Amino acid sequence: MTEKVKFALVGAGVIAPQHARAIVANEEAELTAIVDKDEAKARRLADDFGIRYVYTDIEQMLKQDDIQVVNITVPSGFHSPLSVAASEAKKHVLVEKPLDIAPGKMGAMIEAARRNGVKLGCIHQRRVMPTAMAAKRAMEAGKLGKMVLGDVYQKYYRSPDYYKSAGWRGTWAVDGGGALMNQGVHGIDVMIWLMGDVHSVFAYAAPLVYDIEVEDTAVAVVKYKSGAFGVIQGTTSVYPNQAAKYELHGERGSVTFTDDTIEQWKFGGSDEQAPEVEQRVNSKTHPHLMERDGHYLMVDDMIRAIREGREPMVNGEEARKAVDVILSIYESARTGKEVFL
Repeated sequence: MTEKVKFALVGAGVIAPQHARAIVANEEAELTAIVDKDEAKARRLADDFGIRYVYTDIEQMLKQDDIQVVNITVPSGFHSPLSVAASEAKKHVLVEKPLDIAPGKMGAMIEAARRNGVKLGCIHQRRVMPTAMAAKRAMEAGKLGKMVLGDVYQKYYRSPDYYKSAGWRGTWAVDGGGALMNQGVHGIDVMIWLMGDVHSVFAYAAPLVYDIEVEDTAVAVVKYKSGAFGVIQGTTSVYPNQAAKYELHGERGSVTFTDDTIEQWKFGGSDEQAPEVEQRVNSKTHPHLMERDGHYLMVDDMIRAIREGREPMVNGEEARKAVDVILSIYESARTGKEVFL
């Protein structure tokens, strides 16, 4: 039997159990250690998932030779130094989105991984949504023809208590932004994956509802390097919460979809029906369907990347693209000018 890939978690906060479930559900993985400066919190998670080693200092954990992958699940602005430390210790790294919140910090993560010959991956699980993958296949097959528009709408709601739940939420220093950096980064990553790199943006972004430093509402007009146009909308301010929606329009066809449903699948000269797609899975309520969970698939991809000697599905260079677009949107909102990437 192939030896299991041993993982460690850095951070025992809100997203950590999702990573833990994804690791322990994989027959080729073993969750060995957890690090958090709050030892009591770390021990609670260790007890829940049968984690053997608990640390309050990442440097101590990194001395454990058998650990191969470090999953980083701390607030966004702390990703870079922890990722660099893990890479310097010759550990592969899988970071919760976003990669980090500043260009220099993301560059340091990518450079450290390259210099030390380790993998750097980022969790962007919406790329493995069946709806998104179906759209990608249709585009690659040329069914939409020349692309004209690529839009993403992420009109989410977060209560005032959400921003009060942790001191770092809604701050530039640690959250790195608001509705786009924390929530909207997922859909922006999907749209770049589908439409290609962004050439420029013009945007408005502001806290229209909540008393926070960062935006709770943002809109941007996008020009892709292909010449196509697009719209990005992201909020945490509208009630009720709306389903995220992605719209792709080309000269020969259109595909629109949500996270779970294909709403339009129409190509000129064809009566092709939309493919059937499985709905997303809540791994907490449906643990027996874990293999369809996005975090599970991203963890499994990291294992495959290590075993096959290839890049992860979303490596550092890919993951930083969405953050670079978001930072450009913020710059445009501040300056009132079109910003070129």
